[in-house]
Amino acid sequence: MQTELQQSIKSLLKKRNAVLLAHNYMRDEVQEIADITGDSLGLSQEAASTSADVIVFCGVHFMAESAAILSPDKTVLLPRLDAGCPMADMISAEELLKFRKQHPGVPVVTYVNSSAEVKAYSDICCTSANALKVVNSLPDKEIIFTPDRNLGTYVSRFSDKKFHLWDGFCPTHERLKPEAVTALKAANPGALFICHPECNPAVVELADHVCSTTGMYDYCRKSPAKAFIIGTEAGILYRLRLENPGKEFILASPALFCPNMKLTSLEDIKAALETMQPVVRVSEEIRIRAKQALDRMIAVPRD
Repeated sequence: MQTELQQSIKSLLKKRNAVLLAHNYMRDEVQEIADITGDSLGLSQEAASTSADVIVFCGVHFMAESAAILSPDKTVLLPRLDAGCPMADMISAEELLKFRKQHPGVPVVTYVNSSAEVKAYSDICCTSANALKVVNSLPDKEIIFTPDRNLGTYVSRFSDKKFHLWDGFCPTHERLKPEAVTALKAANPGALFICHPECNPAVVELADHVCSTTGMYDYCRKSPAKAFIIGTEAGILYRLRLENPGKEFILASPALFCPNMKLTSLEDIKAALETMQPVVRVSEEIRIRAKQALDRMIAVPRD
């Protein structure tokens, strides 16, 4: 049963003709009342197709920017403006331009976990789910991959292209150590270990399956296995357990907790809807360029 605060938020959403988006890593009580839950780009794409005037994005800053890029006619609210992404902050547009000069003529593939400005100075974007298809869609023999070295390293295993990796990473996924996974696998024989490709290569080597957060929902739902060790941020457990009541989900490490993803509270969402602040905007020049990189990615055939 929804709390009085949750019901109040639902009423405000209706009043503002707003859609509430919650990333898979959000607090349980936020995911519980969201209109749409999912990964960062998928949420923005779904929100763009709605008739809502307002998008309330429960996630981190670069995600709200993506919503603003794809929905310039909508008001995008980020309840906690201080909810940032350390990995996205590990590269700036200026640093990317310098890196490009070191590798003239080499196209830039940028993970969507990046700022609007970095996207704007990239050739094409990718998600963790489609990164390999995006990389292989390019005719070039070399690519620059930003900002996640772990995702880039994982994708390079399946491509014959030469990768120039930016030295960025997700601190949360990086905290998962192979020793912790090995110990859990020994303690839970028969449990499958699935992890996100943002994890360190030594952790990825131990995985029974490597996929995006959305991929984890599909895999665990379809798998006949009854127990899973989960190698991504703790927030994903809410929906995994909701959708699979007969299965056991074990977090690979208590370190898999992103403080930025957990900043947004129900009180923050209510305040944002009441004040219609904070609004996330992207300048038109940057928006158009960043959207081109996203559109090129979306145009890559899925099959």
